[in-house]
Amino acid sequence: MSMRRKTELNAEGFTVKATLKNAVVVGPRASRVFHECPAKPSTFRKYYERGELPIAVKHENRGNSIAWKVDVETLDYHHYLPLFFDGLTETAFPYELFARQGIHDMLDRGGPKILPVIPQLIMPIRNALNTRNHQVMCTTMKVLQHLVMSADKVGEALVPYFRQILTVFNLFKNKRKNLGDGIDYDQLEKEDIGKLINETLQIFERYGGPDAYINIKYMIPTYQSCLMN
Repeated sequence: MSMRRKTELNAEGFTVKATLKNAVVVGPRASRVFHECPAKPSTFRKYYERGELPIAVKHENRGNSIAWKVDVETLDYHHYLPLFFDGLTETAFPYELFARQGIHDMLDRGGPKILPVIPQLIMPIRNALNTRNHQVMCTTMKVLQHLVMSADKVGEALVPYFRQILTVFNLFKNKRKNLGDGIDYDQLEKEDIGKLINETLQIFERYGGPDAYINIKYMIPTYQSCLMN
């Protein structure tokens, strides 16, 4: 039987301790800040299932990849690049493979087509990060690194959107795996979220122009400049 003491003042002003039977003290609620927020099936998945994406699975000895049915350089980037970024929330095969590799292929070959599409990419990036899914977040970090270095001025174009995409960075920046004396194979494959976040922030600072650092620092006060130190 749970019991709790309650302190009160009686009519004469003296302190009286009373016992409340069956009282249960409830602790604070567990923080859900790191809990996953599952995403709904993406628009990217719907397009693929309707056969409206110019891609197919390519089976190779070293694993699966994607085959483009058209030249990537001829794609309408305003339509396809945001659509593929929308697929970053996917974790199931083949949607995850198509979205991830499709984005990297388009960033490799997009050149000047990429910069004008940046505003359309912010919401898919934010949605992917907000899933708080380990796999999705790591994939998105690598995509962001590639995006920043994919074409001139892209890093600077992202700076005004830091307040929308860096909130989750701040939550997970110091999150590390602790496996004792074991080998962290995810770290060997650059799958450590904390490390990837720090690498991504450094790339943002290097390629984001003169306003990048102050905007990163505003969102992530613990960030230390990689250029000033």
